[in-house]
Amino acid sequence: MKRVLSRMLLCLSLSLLAGVALAQKPRVVVPTGSTGGVFFFYGQAIAKILSETGVAEATAQQTGGSYDNLLLLRDRTDPGANTYYCALTTTDAALVTYTGQEPRFKEKRADSQRILFYMYPSLIHIVTTEKSGIKVVQDLKGKRVSTGQPGSSTENLALLVLEGANVKPESFGKRERLPAAESAKALAEGTIDAYFWVGGVPTASIVELGQSLLRKGDRIRLVPVTPQSTTAQLLLKRFPGIVSTGVVPKSVYGTATDIPALFTGNVFVCPASMPDSLAYAITKAVFDNLKTLETATAAARDTTLKNSADLYAAKTVVPFHPGAVKYFRETGAIK
Repeated sequence: MKRVLSRMLLCLSLSLLAGVALAQKPRVVVPTGSTGGVFFFYGQAIAKILSETGVAEATAQQTGGSYDNLLLLRDRTDPGANTYYCALTTTDAALVTYTGQEPRFKEKRADSQRILFYMYPSLIHIVTTEKSGIKVVQDLKGKRVSTGQPGSSTENLALLVLEGANVKPESFGKRERLPAAESAKALAEGTIDAYFWVGGVPTASIVELGQSLLRKGDRIRLVPVTPQSTTAQLLLKRFPGIVSTGVVPKSVYGTATDIPALFTGNVFVCPASMPDSLAYAITKAVFDNLKTLETATAAARDTTLKNSADLYAAKTVVPFHPGAVKYFRETGAIK
């Protein structure tokens, strides 16, 4: 009888210990972005990697993008409950929310964010069609244009691009504020003439849009922004070291020519309250599983140790998390 009782107590103890261990596994929520955008697929893949490697109980959450994600990181992280919100964000959004320059973060900044790693560059897409007749930003006057979801990084950058080109949204024939996939659908159906989208290259919904337009005898066009333009100069001055100029090869979306354009970066950030050991484990799990990430989205090809090391060396306003720095030092990416 005593032996049976001892076994029962041992089993009970082991069950309790297992329950405690299970309860102690951190919960990580990864806010992503709108469907059709790279954030959506990238964030889903990150959550899957973290769950399958046992680093955390991780889930992805669809959102409106960078600013929504940083609000969640700021307001929903709860170290006491072992719950951490890690945000996918553009570098420009990370900067203005950290410093409080973004109005929604003026009273309460998102200065608890810490960079884990650089993800990839995002193109400030201005998407239209060959038949629309839109060749420069100023041609958007009188047209039906979507400037992105309300309060998103896309919308904020779209408004800056328009400001630099001296084009007011009020001059549009109609203004829409649609997410990526909805904007692409509206352009394909002819209910809008152009739209803005800030996302990785290539963005799946834009690739699909190009294919759809070809079947209808039309062709996708990206409105160019040259480095010398007032539009480019405004954004380069507003976000030094964050916004850059570049070229989109015509092979990416099947455009008639290579397109000069503006880019911003993207980073994966977690709260400063996250334990160093967990930040280290997340960073390691991602870089150990880059092939899985690249399978989810081609933009992940730019998620490299070198790109994160280069960003660290640039001494960004938003600091890196010590746990991530430890990983990069161990790999030799930074000294």
